[in-house]
Amino acid sequence: MVIASGTSSRHVSAIAKKLKERLHLKNIKEIASEGMGQCDWVVIDAGDVIVHLFRPEVRDFYNIEKMWCDNPNLDMTGDHV
Repeated sequence: MVIASGTSSRHVSAIAKKLKERLHLKNIKEIASEGMGQCDWVVIDAGDVIVHLFRPEVRDFYNIEKMWCDNPNLDMTGDHV
């Protein structure tokens, strides 16, 4: 799983489109995506890899890193508590 942020909806959209293009060039054909309408949170399913692309505010709100972390008290933002 890859989790990344764009700076705006337009940036998230551009990252998602470019990623899908590059995956097609690597002959990965079964690519599904969700969220391209709003581009607040775009999920790209490339089979073995799932990519989550967020606007920063949406990423902070959902905080999916915490869901997948072994230590739920760990601050994934890099700020120390």
